[in-house]
Amino acid sequence: MRSGLFLSLLSLVILGMLSFQSDFDASKKRGEEVYMGYCVSCHMADGKGIQGVFPPLAEADYLMEDKKRSIDAVKNGLEGKIVVNGIEYNNIMTPLGLSDQEIADVLNFVRNSWGNEGEMIEIQEISSE
Repeated sequence: MRSGLFLSLLSLVILGMLSFQSDFDASKKRGEEVYMGYCVSCHMADGKGIQGVFPPLAEADYLMEDKKRSIDAVKNGLEGKIVVNGIEYNNIMTPLGLSDQEIADVLNFVRNSWGNEGEMIEIQEISSE
């Protein structure tokens, strides 16, 4: 009886993990489409940006160190001096007018591409910012 209950609970946990991974993968895939439509012209296809002009997203400390700051930058734009991987950038990124879902998706893509590894950003995190 106990082993049956344990196996049932274990199955539910595994199914939940598979569903989460599937949602995360789907979000990153949608995010890649958003990136290619809105972000690639400045940050480049390889995420390396243009040194001194457009900051990199690849292995970018600025992007990965503060998830809320990254959400705010994509949601509301960014202006003024920032330092990314020790290099100063002083430019303007205008708000792109993306939906909360598109913001979550594109951040899931860039925070998990080009050497970055980040946890999933949920749409609720965008809505609360």
